[in-house]
Amino acid sequence: MGFISNFRREIALLSDLTRVKKLVADLTPEATFLIPDAFEQACDRNPEQAAIVFEGTTWTYAQFDALANRYANWAIGRGLKAGDAVALFMTNRPDYIACWVGLGKAGVATALINSNLQGPGLAHCISVAGAKALIFSSDLAGQFATLTPQQLDGVEAWSQGGPAHGAQDLDTALAAESDRRPGREHRASQNGSSIGMYVYTSGTTGLPKAARMTHNRVLGMLRAFHGGLNTKASDRVYVALPLYHGTGGLCGVGCAMIPGGTLILRRKFSATAFWDDVADQRATVFAYIGELCRYLVNQPPHPKERAHQLRGIFGNGLRPEVWERFQPRFGIPKILEFYGSTEGNVSLFNFEGRMGAVGRIPRYLEKSFNVKIVKFDIENEVPVRGPDGLCIEAAPGETGEAVGAIGDDPRFRFEGYTGDKAQTDKKILRDVFQKGDVYFRTGDLLKKDVEGYFYFVDRIGDTYRWKSENVSTNEVAEAFATFEGVKEANVYGVEVPNADGRAGMVGLVADPGLDFEALNRHVCANLPSYARPIFLRLMPESDITGTFKYRKVDLVRAGFDPSVVSEPILFAHPGEGGRYVPYTPDLHARLMSGEIRL
Repeated sequence: MGFISNFRREIALLSDLTRVKKLVADLTPEATFLIPDAFEQACDRNPEQAAIVFEGTTWTYAQFDALANRYANWAIGRGLKAGDAVALFMTNRPDYIACWVGLGKAGVATALINSNLQGPGLAHCISVAGAKALIFSSDLAGQFATLTPQQLDGVEAWSQGGPAHGAQDLDTALAAESDRRPGREHRASQNGSSIGMYVYTSGTTGLPKAARMTHNRVLGMLRAFHGGLNTKASDRVYVALPLYHGTGGLCGVGCAMIPGGTLILRRKFSATAFWDDVADQRATVFAYIGELCRYLVNQPPHPKERAHQLRGIFGNGLRPEVWERFQPRFGIPKILEFYGSTEGNVSLFNFEGRMGAVGRIPRYLEKSFNVKIVKFDIENEVPVRGPDGLCIEAAPGETGEAVGAIGDDPRFRFEGYTGDKAQTDKKILRDVFQKGDVYFRTGDLLKKDVEGYFYFVDRIGDTYRWKSENVSTNEVAEAFATFEGVKEANVYGVEVPNADGRAGMVGLVADPGLDFEALNRHVCANLPSYARPIFLRLMPESDITGTFKYRKVDLVRAGFDPSVVSEPILFAHPGEGGRYVPYTPDLHARLMSGEIRL
C-alpha cells in the first residue's frame, strides 16, 4: 500500500472514529439523558415518519411512542417503580421494542430473555433479574407452560398477542391505558450509571448470566452503529435477528431509530425470503451475524440478490471464507464487521472493510484504546505469566486472549452480572501488566498483525458458538447428568464443514442399555434447540486430569470421524427429526460432502 493510499486510509479511519466518539461523548455517569429520552427525541423530531415496518403494517414514530406510553402507564398503574425489573419473553414484533422503551419511561429495567428457553433455564432468567412481572408473547405459551407455580411465585404473568392459560391478558390491559407520555419524574432518580436493562449471556456456569446494562452502555450500543454507518432518517434498516440479541435488538434498532430512520423488522430470518424482503422494502442497511451470511451464499441465485439498494451492512462473525464469496456476489458496498460482547469493555470496528478482520487500532492510537492480547495457555486455559507473575503481551501474529483494561471511562467499565458475584469475578484478570491493574477477560482468542488489524480466532474453553448462540458446555452436561443411566458427560464443540461455529459433541459414559430415545426426549425438554448436541461419543470412561478436570483437547482433535474414533458415535440425524442414530462412514461422507446439512 503506497503513501497516498495509507494517508487516505488513516484520514477515513479518523473520520469514522471521530463521528462515533462525538455520539457517545455525553455518556457520563451523572448524565440524566436516558434510554427512553433518546426514543422520545426521535419521535418528536418527525412523528409521521415510518418507524417500524412489520408484516405489512407500518408504525409511525407517533404511533410507536403512543404504544410505548401505554406500556409505561401500565407499569406505573401496576405499582412498578424505578429500579424494579420486568422479564420480557417475546418473539420479534413492534411490541418488543415498545415494551422496553415504555418500561424505561417508568424507570423500570427490562430483562431480555432468549425466546428459545424453557423450564429451568427460563425460570433462572426470571429469578436472577428479580423480575416482578413476566411479559410473554402468546406464541410462546407452550414454553411458558413449562414453568411451575413455585418458579413463578411472586411474579405476575402477562400474555401479549392473545390469551394464554395461567396469564393475564396484557392486550386488554394496555387498551385501557392512556397513550400520553408519563412525566419524567418516574425516572428522575436515575442517571447514566443506573441499570436500564438485563441482557443474558452464556457462560461457564451452565445457566445464562444476566449482564447489568446501564443506560450509558445501552445508549452507547444504540448509537455506535448509527455512527459507524452514518445512518440518517432516510435509511431503512432490515433486522431479521432476534431482538433479545444485542446485535439486532440494540445495535440494529439503534442504527435505524436513533437518527429517525425506518426499522424493517422480520419475525425470523428466512434465507429464501431475504432478497425479496430487502429489495421490495428498499432496505439500505441490514444487521447480520456470520451464519446468516453463510446461509445466503449457500442459496441458489436469486433474481433480486443484486436488485437492492443496500449501501452497507454491519454485524459480527463473518468468516473470511464466507466474506470472499458474499461481498462480490451480492454487491455489498460496505461491510462493517465488529467485535465485542454485550457486557464486555472491549470493542473493535473494522471500518475499512479488511476481509476477515474485526477491527484495527493503529500504533499511534493504541493509548486511546484499552485492548491488549495476552499469551494464552490453551491446554490449561489460563493466560501465561512470566517470572515476575505478570502477563505477557502476545507478539504480532500470535494468538492469545483479548483483554480490556477496566477504567472509569464509560467505554471501559465492566458492570458485571447480577446475582452470583463469583461469575463477575471470573471475568476479571488482575496484575496483568503491572501490580494492581485490572482487566476484563473476553474469553476469546484473537490475534493482531503488524498493521494493527485484529482477527477473531476462537472462543476459549467452556463456551462455543452454534446456530449464532453461545452454548455453555456445563449447561449441556448438567442436562445429561440428570438423566438416569448417564454417568459422565464431557461436552465440547467440533467443527463441521459448511457450518459456522462448532456443533455440540458429548463424550458419554453411561450404563449398558441406556434408552437413547428417552434420552433424546429428555434433552429436548431441558435444552434449547441450539444447545442440543449433534454427536454422542459412547466411551467406557472419561479422560481426566490430576485435578479432576475433563481433557477435551484430544477429543476435539479426534472429532467425529468414525475412521479415527474407535468408540461408537451417535448422530442427531436432521432427516430423522433429530433422533440419535448410529453414525456410519456413509453418513460421515454425506455430511462432509454437504449432502447432509445441519
